[in-house]
Amino acid sequence: MLRRKARRAPGDDQGDPLDAAQERRVRAVLALGGVPQADLPDGVQQVRLRLLERAAKGYEAPRDVSAWAAVVASNLAMDWHRAKRRQERIGERLASLRQLEHPSGEDTSVLSLSVAQGLDELPDSQRQVLVLRFYADLPVRSIAEELGVPEGTVKSRLHTAVRALRARLHEDEVV
Repeated sequence: MLRRKARRAPGDDQGDPLDAAQERRVRAVLALGGVPQADLPDGVQQVRLRLLERAAKGYEAPRDVSAWAAVVASNLAMDWHRAKRRQERIGERLASLRQLEHPSGEDTSVLSLSVAQGLDELPDSQRQVLVLRFYADLPVRSIAEELGVPEGTVKSRLHTAVRALRARLHEDEVV
């Protein structure tokens, strides 16, 4: 009876799941994907982390670690652009708010109080994902991983929570 050896990621012997050539490829994919030079080391570390997480979960090493790492790097580059666009939109919205008449301190206090009350009225699971997403600025994927639930569940809870909070603020005639 022949036994197949479990595949090991190149560089496993040294504890680094990526060899030098794979790391260069990951850097190139990230750079070509538009990730700034300053963020490339973080991107490479994210790829390493995901490969180590796979191994920690007991998954077999990818057949072609180099190709797998390139796909993960490409996905990271897309995520980077999404986050950048989201930050730009937030900046634009904040800039447009600054151009409007600044509300009085009383108006902002009423809004803050209504938001706090609205959050208190949400079920724990909805409040948790809302806070993690919009106050801690975590991506849906990270929230799902940390909570041990599917991404769809996080999205559903977020949608329901935002809708309930929005209804509450309109009901109170705050917005």
